Amino acid sequence: MKQSLRTRLVFISAGMLILSIVICWIMNLFLLPGYYESSKMKQMNSVYSQVAELFEEKDWNNSTTEQQVEMYDAVDRISANIGVSLYIMEIKVNVDSGMISEVSYLYPSMSGRMQELNRSQLSKYVLFKQLGDVFDDNYQLLKKTDQYELFKVYDERMDSNYIELVGGIEGDYWIYVRSSYQSIRESAAISNEFLAYAGAVVVVLCILIMVYVSNRYTKPILALARLARKMEELNFNVRYEEDRKDEIGVLGHSMNSLSDKLQETISELKTANNELQLDLQRRSEQEEMRREFLANVSHELKTPIALIQGYAEGLQENVNDDPESREFYCEVIVDEADKMNKMVKKLLSLNQLEFGNGQVHLEHFDVQEIIKSVVAASDILFRQKDITLSYQEGEPVYVWADEYMTEEVIMNYVSNAVNHIDGERIIEIKLTETEGKARISVFNTGAKIPEEELDKIWEKFYKVDKARTREYGGNGIGLSIVKAIMEAHNQEYGVRNYDNGVEFWFELDEKAEN
Repeated sequence: MKQSLRTRLVFISAGMLILSIVICWIMNLFLLPGYYESSKMKQMNSVYSQVAELFEEKDWNNSTTEQQVEMYDAVDRISANIGVSLYIMEIKVNVDSGMISEVSYLYPSMSGRMQELNRSQLSKYVLFKQLGDVFDDNYQLLKKTDQYELFKVYDERMDSNYIELVGGIEGDYWIYVRSSYQSIRESAAISNEFLAYAGAVVVVLCILIMVYVSNRYTKPILALARLARKMEELNFNVRYEEDRKDEIGVLGHSMNSLSDKLQETISELKTANNELQLDLQRRSEQEEMRREFLANVSHELKTPIALIQGYAEGLQENVNDDPESREFYCEVIVDEADKMNKMVKKLLSLNQLEFGNGQVHLEHFDVQEIIKSVVAASDILFRQKDITLSYQEGEPVYVWADEYMTEEVIMNYVSNAVNHIDGERIIEIKLTETEGKARISVFNTGAKIPEEELDKIWEKFYKVDKARTREYGGNGIGLSIVKAIMEAHNQEYGVRNYDNGVEFWFELDEKAEN
């Protein structure tokens, strides 16, 4: 089962605290008695040193009453501050027998029973000093020096343990110090019991504190994890907003920087990928256009070349000797060669426009003049095909465009109208103005273009009625040139069906700014 960092932190902290309490409990149980005994011995040694120093400075028996009171007060302070029972006596020992001959109590004043008890106890120590080991099992020597001896004593009467010190000081003065030595195991048990209760409370408090503290750290980490998951989903709009100065804050701001860098890199990759796809698409389209172009050119050139070749071979072989037949053969050859020449020129012009080689030279000119020029040039065609032209010449309309290309567009529209006219045989040329644009439209009566083919007529070599197109020598390039010219001008163009015919149109800017 997956554990969170917060849970592990709480368990680790609680475990370390419990371990610390257990170690303290074991140390209390096994090491406290020895430490307690050592501390007691140091206290007794301190008492002896202070009293011995006091008696070295002043002789009790040769002191005035006032000096004895001062010494009494000093010993009182020593006994009270350290918390021991302290007795000072003058003991005289018989030199011959080695026994105590006289005991005088200097400190403190005691009742008769207390004097007897201390006399008995002190007698043992004096005998020990004089004769050696005379103690029973209730006495345990802890330390022996030239000045004093330390004993651990079990008092059967009091049923208690004591540490006692006895030692000689200046002259025949003796000091007897007694301190209660309670059962250290009992004290350790009480201490451990308290430690257990206190430890339980501390562990609970520690767990609560660690839950709170861990929340303060794990919540930002979880927030960073959610932020990372959002970044994994390529959502780079999420941000780390907290203004922390610690390591978590540094990590959060680093993730923000990483997010920005990833977003920038992915954007660049997407742009590069898009450009690559467009480039591949353009290459594919260009390759398709190249194949289509070659196929269409081959198809369009095949017929005139075959005709030229056939009629030329006929002339070469003198199939017909009369001058009229030879003249007819020559006319066919010249006519087909002229068609081929026009088609090649149109293809070259279209190629320049499509590949950006045909530069658009913007000029400010009157488009009415261009329309009149095309109408005048086409007048002979109108009369030959019995076409009625509808054109109302108006005021000059100045536009910004390439004058030569504009004329070519109008000429292509008029030529297309002438070749596809039918019915009432009317061609209508109009010039209208709206919102800074001049719209030129060429309408001819006749059959409508099927709706599904309206977008296809601008493609190279596309022919709606192939038989009719061949009849007037068309090759499907004229409207492709119109499309290339208008796209080079970045202007609108199009075609619209009416009940009685078709209208082609294009627009030009009247203002210098687009």
